[in-house]
Amino acid sequence: MYPHERSLVQKMEGKPFALIGVNSDQNRDTAKKAVVDEKLTWRSFYDHSTSGPIAQSWHINSWPSIYVIDDRGVIRFKNLRGDDLDRAVEQLLKEMGG
Repeated sequence: MYPHERSLVQKMEGKPFALIGVNSDQNRDTAKKAVVDEKLTWRSFYDHSTSGPIAQSWHINSWPSIYVIDDRGVIRFKNLRGDDLDRAVEQLLKEMGG
């Protein structure tokens, strides 16, 4: 997933778009290492499992989970990957007039 996320971030540079990650690797050090090793340039938070506070707040019961949220904070799409994810983001940008 990281290669596609990196390309999406590059493609959306300069547009009203943000990618935010939540990592639930076994421990915080492993999560930090993944950010460095995978060259993640976006904000990434640590949540120790699906019973962690972030996962609980968003009702996540498995990883990875992807939410595409519009400019009003409404979840518009869930668990899209690849080209489907790109199309969803592009659709929301068009709706915003961007």
